[in-house]
Amino acid sequence: MIKINIDKKLHGASGEMHLNLHLDIEEGSFVAIAGQSGSGKTTLLRILAGLEEAEGRIEVGDEVWLDEGRALAPQKRGIGYVFQDYALFSNMSVEQNLLFVKRDKALANYLMRITELTELKERFPNSLSGGQKQRVALCRAMMNRPKILLMDEPLSALDPVMRTKLQHEILRLHKEFGTTIIMVSHEPSEIYRLASRVLMLALGRVVSDGTPKEVLLKTTGSQKFAFEGEVLEVIRVDVLYVAIISIGQQLVEVVIGKGEAENLKIGQRISVSTKAFSPNIAF
Repeated sequence: MIKINIDKKLHGASGEMHLNLHLDIEEGSFVAIAGQSGSGKTTLLRILAGLEEAEGRIEVGDEVWLDEGRALAPQKRGIGYVFQDYALFSNMSVEQNLLFVKRDKALANYLMRITELTELKERFPNSLSGGQKQRVALCRAMMNRPKILLMDEPLSALDPVMRTKLQHEILRLHKEFGTTIIMVSHEPSEIYRLASRVLMLALGRVVSDGTPKEVLLKTTGSQKFAFEGEVLEVIRVDVLYVAIISIGQQLVEVVIGKGEAENLKIGQRISVSTKAFSPNIAF
């Protein structure tokens, strides 16, 4: 069991706040951390990795990583960390990046094989695509067979096709190595595919804790569809009012009433839902 009881003063977008968390995480589980920017997600990962100080206590199995100011050094924590910006050594080949962590050629070859990097092992990072670089970063993080793999929005810079491919590879590594994974993500579909548990943070506290379906599914009662989006424009078309709303990577037009048109503000985050809806699914 991983026991996290920490408190750290932060300066967020809304002013001073405390990252105050009391969590028990099953070893071998896959946990996603979600929430708005500035809610403390990345800070939590950095505290777990020993890169930031905090008050409180962290226990991982029978090891104490933090206890009232006494902190275990980062290199002794058995942590793997996958950053959004890859953080590869540019003067080393793919294979050398992996072996720099641990001189275990058999493990390096195995990781490169299951992530389809074997033919690229002599290549240098500047000759790789974003997806290939992220696979190298993922393999490098697994070279020490970490107790906990931390991932900070590792796939956010990739296109949807490559994201899906790497999600499958992350799941495969998780299953084969049994590593506890804690991942920060803003992408609901990614969280739904990968995680067994979601922690939603707001202003440094957990405001929702459950399965992806329990935390992320927005429909309630008789609603059939519900989406969150950003208002881009409100225009009048004859006697109707139309709101242009950004939902995910698409723009949609929604007919609204006069009262809604007068109250909506550009840039406002809103929920769009419908009760009576018969969707047409095209392939």
